[in-house]
Amino acid sequence: MNLDLLLKSKIEEAITSLFNSTVENIQLQPTNAEFEGSHTLVCFPLTKISKKKPEETAEVVGQWLVNNTTLVNRYNVVKGFLNLVLNDQVWIEVFQSIVKDENFGVVASTGNEIMVEYSSPNTNKPLHLGHLRNNFLGWSVASIYEAIGYQVHRVQIINDRGIHICKSMAAWKLFGKGETPEKSGLKGDKLVGKYYVEFDKVYKKEIADLIAKGVSKEQAEKEAPIMKMAVDMLRKWELKDDETVALWKSMNGWVYEGFEATYKQMGVQFDKLYFESETYLLGKEEVLKGLDQGVFFKKEDGSVWVDLTADGLDQKVLLRSDGTSVYMTQDIGTAILRYRDFPKITRQVYTVGNEQEYHFKVLFLILAKLGYEWAKECYHLSYGMVDLPSGKMKSREGTVVDADDLMAEMIEEAEKQTRELGKIDEMSDAEANALFEMIGIGALKFYLLKVDPKKRMMFNPNESIQLQGHTGPFIQYTHARIRSIVRKGATLNASEEAIQLRELLPNEQKLISLLSIYPQRLQDAAREYSPSIIANYAYDLAKEYNQFYQSIPIFAETDQQKLQLRVRLSEKVGEVLKRSMGLLGVNVPERM
Repeated sequence: MNLDLLLKSKIEEAITSLFNSTVENIQLQPTNAEFEGSHTLVCFPLTKISKKKPEETAEVVGQWLVNNTTLVNRYNVVKGFLNLVLNDQVWIEVFQSIVKDENFGVVASTGNEIMVEYSSPNTNKPLHLGHLRNNFLGWSVASIYEAIGYQVHRVQIINDRGIHICKSMAAWKLFGKGETPEKSGLKGDKLVGKYYVEFDKVYKKEIADLIAKGVSKEQAEKEAPIMKMAVDMLRKWELKDDETVALWKSMNGWVYEGFEATYKQMGVQFDKLYFESETYLLGKEEVLKGLDQGVFFKKEDGSVWVDLTADGLDQKVLLRSDGTSVYMTQDIGTAILRYRDFPKITRQVYTVGNEQEYHFKVLFLILAKLGYEWAKECYHLSYGMVDLPSGKMKSREGTVVDADDLMAEMIEEAEKQTRELGKIDEMSDAEANALFEMIGIGALKFYLLKVDPKKRMMFNPNESIQLQGHTGPFIQYTHARIRSIVRKGATLNASEEAIQLRELLPNEQKLISLLSIYPQRLQDAAREYSPSIIANYAYDLAKEYNQFYQSIPIFAETDQQKLQLRVRLSEKVGEVLKRSMGLLGVNVPERM
């Protein structure tokens, strides 16, 4: 039952009857929480045909709906907004349709395909807090699109080549003494990251020494011995030098093993991996092709550039004077390769921090200039950085918040709080440990996803793990409470045929109304590429259910129809909470 469409059709009848006219776009929206009602008709656009003030227009439309339909019980007018209060029987019918739909909110396959890129790390350091928001955001957007009927290809580009990789390699060669993950006891990504930090320390010291000898800062940055070594390694790598390539493969292999363990803990997966070391050559081919076609130009030093000044941007280098590529080069190659691999995708979504907004404007513009029509369907899912109370993270200085460490700390905190509340007395050790992980990782994901992706955010670990408030554990606990109610009411014959009430309490009506908008929230989240819409919907639903639970004693009810309705209503709320949280990658417990 599509209540919005039904209401719109009746409003159209009202407009035709009252004003002898039609309107193309009826603006119907959810009623603001401070006013009575569930649906609000915006009446300002109707004044042209009603020849009345907005308030008068709202009044006559509202009165017509009450007098001529079985949908509207009463109404109230706030300026030019008509707030509609629907009859209880309408909500009963809405709920019956929800109960009958086993896949409520989920859309069957539409035949559309979309690609979502996320994570895309460098192989010179472990994943950190910023990567957590990136992975959770990309994974959730992909899940939301699957729920609305898309075939989704989850991918990442692994930045496995370039000067940053060679920095770790140079430092390991100078100071590693053959150290490996097995010998050190460190995860491979952490071991390589250690040498990236070591490079930066040595590099700064060498720059300072050169400056002290009278060398300019700019020249010192180029002449520092360790940097010259890294640059030489990059050149040798591109020339396929055996020794350099062997070291590169070995160190990257350590990192991949480390990443895989972190991804498993995160609960994210990928359908296909792309590697910069494999895509940059295609990018170079495209750049040289564009040079021949006059799309790009070459400077006197032999470097290749694109001039975007006519597009309001600037000039951008695509190939250095020595012929080596830049990030933009490999991104050009990667985008083209993906459309070759998956020619049916209608959009390619890049989940990358907002500091790269300019980069993607340039990338999409270059792809369009190269003649690729699909360039206009590339989308940068830009998100704000994550801060901690201690301040901004800096990877070169070794002060990043490590993803593995943070997840472990969240699980430990979940265990501490759960044990204090005495929630695990009847659980085995395995069940308890699974619950701690579910709560800890769920709290982390929910907190990072509940904020609009575009906004920079402050992550507060202690706040995120609380059982009360706008948190994942609050919703998880609500689901566990609902499952307890459903188990207790399992002997009731709560079939949809039994739900034939004619009157509802306000809390019951509010819950049904909130349940009914889940499909629309799903569509909204997909359109906005914003899991925060789903996260906040789940919170609102859990909060409304708890108010219902506190105000209406379910099993004290003697009227069997009312009792059956409340158990079935609880069950449906639990199902939608589970489905909503699942789209965020958050599991919910049966007991807690």
